[in-house]
Amino acid sequence: MTPPEADTPARAAEFTRLLRLDQRREAAVTQIAVWVADGIVSSRLAPGQDLNSVDLAARFNTSRTPVREALMLLESEGLVDVQARKRPRVASFTADQVREVYFLRAHLLALVGELAAQRITPEQASALQDLLAIMREHVAAHDTDAYFWTHVDLQRTFIEIAGNATLAMVLDTLSLRMLVFRHMSLQDDDRLRASLQAQEAIVAAMSEKDSELTSLLLVRNTNSALEAILRVLEKRTTDKASS
Repeated sequence: MTPPEADTPARAAEFTRLLRLDQRREAAVTQIAVWVADGIVSSRLAPGQDLNSVDLAARFNTSRTPVREALMLLESEGLVDVQARKRPRVASFTADQVREVYFLRAHLLALVGELAAQRITPEQASALQDLLAIMREHVAAHDTDAYFWTHVDLQRTFIEIAGNATLAMVLDTLSLRMLVFRHMSLQDDDRLRASLQAQEAIVAAMSEKDSELTSLLLVRNTNSALEAILRVLEKRTTDKASS
């Protein structure tokens, strides 16, 4: 049986890049880390869920050593909790932790917006419009997962246009946790449509080289996403208390 991986090669490639797995010789470590990371981001693996190393080793037809290495790697990225004499589990995040990360992200994206609006070319603006067209199709189809990953592509393109390698590197250090949070923020159709409208406005401002407006809109959208995530966390807490 072929071991399961992330749903698409593009998704697997993104996780491989963010986890810096491209130079690892042990293929099993890469496969396991990508599969678990994708499961956490997509909510296939829920916060607090146990990660059984024996089951993972059997699923990927390998020993427990690559499993332990993959889970330790994900722990270093904040996605997995590994404690002595306890089974590893999917990390849970508090509202305060989410606020802290989003505070940083808002400031970093403001810089991205400023730089990208200064540097964008007509060809790059056209490429952004192509991504928006795909996102509109996903919204029309109510395909949250496909919309989310195209949105990831769009924001990565913003960062590439900004052209600041150090800024990109700092954002990458937050990216895996941000993927979890950003997916969480798109849990209903109303939020999906609001997100699309926000991205359209951001791209329009960036294409017109309006640095101030681009930065403002990116920060505003980031704060709106934070509010959506906090609502999801509050609902989870309420549901858990009533169960």
